[in-house]
Amino acid sequence: MKKTLCSLRACIMAPYLALALGAAHAAPAPSCDPQLGTAAGFAPQALCRVLDAQADGKANVHAVLVMRHGALVAERYYTGADRSIWTPFTHTVRFDADTRHDLRSISKSVTSLLWGIAQGEGRMPALDTPVLDLYPELADLRMQGREAVTLRQLFTMTTGLAWEEPIRYGLGNDETGLYWRSSQARYLFDRPLAPSKHFNYNGGATAVLADILARRTGMPLPEYARRRLFEPLGIADWEWQGDLRGRPLAFAGLRLRPRDLGKIGQLLLQRGQWQGKQIVPAAWIAESLQPRVDTGDGLRYGYQWWSGTVEAAGGSQRWHAAFGNGGQRLFVVPALDLVVVVTAGGYDSAASGRHASGMFRAIAAGITR
Repeated sequence: MKKTLCSLRACIMAPYLALALGAAHAAPAPSCDPQLGTAAGFAPQALCRVLDAQADGKANVHAVLVMRHGALVAERYYTGADRSIWTPFTHTVRFDADTRHDLRSISKSVTSLLWGIAQGEGRMPALDTPVLDLYPELADLRMQGREAVTLRQLFTMTTGLAWEEPIRYGLGNDETGLYWRSSQARYLFDRPLAPSKHFNYNGGATAVLADILARRTGMPLPEYARRRLFEPLGIADWEWQGDLRGRPLAFAGLRLRPRDLGKIGQLLLQRGQWQGKQIVPAAWIAESLQPRVDTGDGLRYGYQWWSGTVEAAGGSQRWHAAFGNGGQRLFVVPALDLVVVVTAGGYDSAASGRHASGMFRAIAAGITR
């Protein structure tokens, strides 16, 4: 029988998962018990090999967490160099289950979940609404095709607006202006529009979506997140960093513990349900995870969620993921009932992301049933 996003076993396990992941002070980590891995359907030692390989510190991995069928199977924490989004200087941190970590652009995917919650409350405009229709103060920009750019195109990053956001962040990166510009919407839209609407990674799109979300809900983004998402999931230890004007960095500012990020992954597998309550509408989970555009690197993108395939359990399995600068990753594989969390400190390095994705592939490949 074809598996759904929430298997029967996962739904039954959800209350126990909440207890395991939600303690105010985290219980001792299972680290890597081969027997636990085997019982969860992994080949003997498959998980331990992946986790042990990070101990040399060369890849500066900070945490790895693996969940299957709603249960925490393995997690490992490491000591490594880390730095705030606000400084180029690193310091050494001994990470553990109680340590919050920068999630960087995983914040975008969480912002998408919040939009879905607000949409379920009837607060949000239709996704085919032109964005500038919601900003009458930007009437002077309604020309040259910009007036036709829709909310859906913000979600899929296919606006056609000229935007440069390379891996390395600095003055030459358009995202930098989002930290201090008085109007993020004007900053995004006051630029040329390309004739083609290919995928172009754009943190400004998320910033504008978050601004609309705050306007429509009447709450700052962090407050809405606290009430509608984090508290229902039992997430109490979190931070959403702000910009120079005090606005939440919707595109990069969220900090969570890995176990709490794992809860968000499990929420996806359970079609937005948690402990019998519908936190995020199931229709939004399905709609936002749906791959919609090619990203040009073999992956696809939905509404602020990445998508691809991995070889595991004798076939090619579809995964969905949230990616963050420095090797931050949240992977979910519905057909395998699998959640993988990785945090790391390789900021501004594409190699760190490749390493995290390689770890995920190795973990998934270890599943035998």
